[in-house]
Order: sequence, then C-alpha cells, then structure tokens
Amino acid sequence: MATSSGMPDAAPPAREADNRLHAWLKRANGAVLIAMMGVMVALVFGNVVARYIFNLSFIWAEELSQYLMVWVTFLGAGLAFTQGRHVAMDLVHDLLPAAPRAALRWFVLVLTLAFLTATAVLGVQFALFAWDQETPAMNIPFGVPYLAVPIGALLFIAHIVLAPRAYVERRFDEPPPLEQEGD
Repeated sequence: MATSSGMPDAAPPAREADNRLHAWLKRANGAVLIAMMGVMVALVFGNVVARYIFNLSFIWAEELSQYLMVWVTFLGAGLAFTQGRHVAMDLVHDLLPAAPRAALRWFVLVLTLAFLTATAVLGVQFALFAWDQETPAMNIPFGVPYLAVPIGALLFIAHIVLAPRAYVERRFDEPPPLEQEGD
C-alpha cells in the first residue's frame, strides 16, 4: 500500500516485530547448523587422523557424527524453506492465474503445517518411547537423537508462521554465496 506521496507505508509494528523475530530465528538457526557441521567435520577428520596415524579410533565419534547429521537435516529443513530450496513441482502452479495460484499455495501451506504438527506430536511420542534405551557407543538415551524430529518440525512451523506471505508470494531469502567471485 502507498501513501498519498507515493511512498510505501511502513510495515505495521506487529509485522515489523515478526520480521525481526524471524530474522533473529534464521540467524540463530544458521549459527547452530554451522556449529553442528563444524563439529561433524572436526570429529570425522580427527578420527581419520587418529586411526591412520596413531592407530587409535574413537568409536563414539562416528556415532556422534551420525546423530549430528540427523539434527542438521531436521533443523535445516525450515531454513531451507525460507530460501526456496525444497523440491517443488510447479507445473500446475505456473499454469494457474494469480488468484487460484495464491489459493493453491495457501492450501499447500496449510497441509504442510498439518503434516509438521503431526510429525512434531509423533516425534515427541517416539522420543519418549525410546528414552529408556541407550545408544551403543555413547550410552546416551536414544530419545536425544530422536528429538531432532519434533524440534525440527516445530522450528519449521515457526519459519512458516513468521513469514507465510513470503511463501505464498514466492519471496525467498537470497542464500549466501558458496564462494566469493575473484577479480
């Protein structure tokens, strides 16, 4: 919407707060993912060096790396959503006029929220069910790695709830470049 001077209206305070909260959530989510992936790289590299140079292997490093990969996958799904990185079939979508296209995207969003809610609920139930069992190498409750599912689903829900219009309008965050261009 524009004012009489032709300049766009400022975002309502509630929307600005949502935008700030979502920006913070994306930064925090990204920082946690980077930290987890850094730990995975260090563990695998350190274990390879220890195995082939010192003939020593840390059995728990492989298990922890696997669990970290599961956590990275589930925690990163919501962040990938904000960048439009999930696989989508847009054939029908692209053939529709603007109004039905938006309605279809809202419908998909509602279905996604329903799926993620069910995933979160069932994920908590499964984590609680497995809590009394221990992992083979680290001897931690199996529920800890399984908590990645409900926590990741709730995080994904938060990304959707904080910016549903961005998805409907196909406005995705520009992902950071993987490498810097040379001169």
